Amino acid sequence: MSELVTGEAVALELRPARLPSRALAVLLDLTVALVAYAVVGVALLMATASLDEAARAAVSIATFLLVPVGGPIAVETLSHGRSLGKAACGLRVVRDDGGPIRFRHALVRGALGVVEILLTAGVVACVASLVSARGRRLGDVFAGTLVVRERVPAARVGFVPPPPPWLAGRFSGLDLSAVPDGLWLAARQYLGRMNQLDPQVGWAMAERLAGDLAERTGTAVPPGVPPAAYVAAVVQERQVREARRAFGGGPVAGQGPAVAGQASAAWAGPSGAPVPGGPVVQGGAGAGQTPVATPGSACSGAPVEPPAGGRSATGFVPPA
Repeated sequence: MSELVTGEAVALELRPARLPSRALAVLLDLTVALVAYAVVGVALLMATASLDEAARAAVSIATFLLVPVGGPIAVETLSHGRSLGKAACGLRVVRDDGGPIRFRHALVRGALGVVEILLTAGVVACVASLVSARGRRLGDVFAGTLVVRERVPAARVGFVPPPPPWLAGRFSGLDLSAVPDGLWLAARQYLGRMNQLDPQVGWAMAERLAGDLAERTGTAVPPGVPPAAYVAAVVQERQVREARRAFGGGPVAGQGPAVAGQASAAWAGPSGAPVPGGPVVQGGAGAGQTPVATPGSACSGAPVEPPAGGRSATGFVPPA
């Protein structure tokens, strides 16, 4: 799948943060952590003045592990990759596939950060970041994460269309555990720029991505479903599950009606014509837009009627 992840697609989807901005963010984080460590250390020193030397040494070690090491790990976990320094510099830590990090990612980054940043004064982290093509330090490599820029011009971010309304929620039973992060990233990048591709090239890429997803999930693409629509629906299903895990099963951000016909050209055939095999939903399509082709069958093989009014249940949500 590496051939699908082009340099241009990476620039549109994920903008890796470079060394100057990362160094500034780390400096701010270290300043806050050391100030907190000094305050807590003085307070504990006064509170443990009556203890023996061994007990005071144990308290000092525990304070170091909890404040300057455990504190950033907890902050990155709770904020989904945004520490105080990264928030000030407009950066965020994400997984390689663009999704939000979890505790294990923050733990690996923090543990290796003790060696890379604290014990070597940042020399190892700077060298690793300069050598890496995406500016990753060793903690990012072992944790499978990437520090990206969040403050990018809105006009340069590609529109990622939601799946057609009749496919929303149709793949809730798929097993997505075997799909690798690289395939998710390739699918998201394709969806973000498929309207910029030549129709024949875009159709071929969609077929390859749909075939790879079907092979990993163990479920074939339903007959009559355009490959691009299938890819969008599976990616949306994965994002819905991620949001439910992150927010405790509550309402998923980004759900709601989609603009009818907004991305109708994306679900057309390679020649620009609608895919045969089902009714055509024309409600809300703008001038010059290709109507959305709906297939006659979905996962169950039964005819699928599009929702009334052409309204989508969910929309595609960019990575947090």
